[in-house]
Amino acid sequence: MGIGRALRSTSLRLALGFSLLFAGSALVLVGFIYWTTAGYMDRQVDSTIRTDVDGLADQYGRFGLAGLVASIQSRLGTAAERGAIYVVADPALRPVAGNLGVWPAQAGRNAGWFEVPIEINGRESIARLHHYLLPGGFHLLVGRDVEDRLRVQSLIVDALLWSVLLTAVLAVGVGFAFRRVLLRRIDSFRRTAAGIVAGDLKQRVGLSGAGDEFDQLAETINQMLDRIERLMEGVRQVSNAIAHDLRTPLARVRGRLERLAADLDPAVAGRETVEEAIAELDELMSTFNALLRIAEIDAGAQRQAFAAFDLSAALTDLAELFGAVAEDRGIGFEVSVAPGMTLEGDRHLLAQAVANLLDNAIKYTPAGGHVALTAAPEGQAVTIAVGDDGPGIPADEIGRVRERFYRVERSRGTPGSGLGLALVDAVARLHDGTLTLEDGRPGLKAALYLPLGHGLLAPALPKE
Repeated sequence: MGIGRALRSTSLRLALGFSLLFAGSALVLVGFIYWTTAGYMDRQVDSTIRTDVDGLADQYGRFGLAGLVASIQSRLGTAAERGAIYVVADPALRPVAGNLGVWPAQAGRNAGWFEVPIEINGRESIARLHHYLLPGGFHLLVGRDVEDRLRVQSLIVDALLWSVLLTAVLAVGVGFAFRRVLLRRIDSFRRTAAGIVAGDLKQRVGLSGAGDEFDQLAETINQMLDRIERLMEGVRQVSNAIAHDLRTPLARVRGRLERLAADLDPAVAGRETVEEAIAELDELMSTFNALLRIAEIDAGAQRQAFAAFDLSAALTDLAELFGAVAEDRGIGFEVSVAPGMTLEGDRHLLAQAVANLLDNAIKYTPAGGHVALTAAPEGQAVTIAVGDDGPGIPADEIGRVRERFYRVERSRGTPGSGLGLALVDAVARLHDGTLTLEDGRPGLKAALYLPLGHGLLAPALPKE
């Protein structure tokens, strides 16, 4: 299955959608947890530093530089202030008091917040600092050693990222499990529909017994199929009744007319009328038989006659028969049939379908024209094409000529019932193939495309 086709799958889109929804939800949750933990730690450090700055600035305002230095030394002496950083520097940024021997270059002369690497008590660390400008040009730097806090935050971030990854994997797994369950249920509907299309009206959608929406839908579809089967059975019974009740009387009438024609003197004017009546009866019986044949094909009953046969030989026999007809009418007939092609199908129906195409081509091709029959394997199928250089079919009518009894307006005066292409189309569908009609420029090109699905064996053409 190609990527484009896979992405058009509703079940795959649902699975990916649910996966993205779960992963997105997990990401939002992780972001909230980070904000409430690592973010809280940052805010707590900043709040402590601001409180220290306010307190020390007040000491400087009340007692001057000496009071500020005394307060810093007092704070550095308490165990509670471990990790605290205090620096007072003169206008030249030379430290006057505090626990940093050198003013951090990143802090510069401008007030603000900084997070810089420092060296304190003989070890390298990272500090969060606030630079405060004191009256008289002095500088106050207050901060906290945040290396431990950064390490904890890194652990939290790693844990949260792993949780997002695991959640995403779990979401994808759940999504595709959901897709598999959904496809399993849908596949029951698909197999039933395929069986119905193939003509097996006994097919029904299986129930899981869960009583869910799929079971309710399956019950509704099964009821519909029961109704369709009863209707089709009624139509079939009517067709059989017509076949038995009308064929015999029509045959009797034809037999009597033939005997009447035989008894009449050829010079009698009434004999011609009788012969015309016989021809009309033949046309009526032909139409009647074609309708019954199409009904049988649509019902799938003809699959019972499927068997492997030599397709090349069958087409060659048809070419010999219609080649003689074309020659009598002064029409050129070209044949190109690949040898060695065999097909599992209904030989009689396929021969009749190709015969209909050849009959139409010869019927509508004027004297001096050409008709061509070609058949050759093409990949995983075989194509049987019949082309002519007759008047063709108008573009606005080419889609309707497969309909029963539909005839192109300019063909109304030509003998026929409008069932030929309808029968060919039904035979193609019975063999899981298609009938295509194209403008031959001039004339019409009709092609039967029969896939390999029914056991077509079309070996490569022998090398010359």
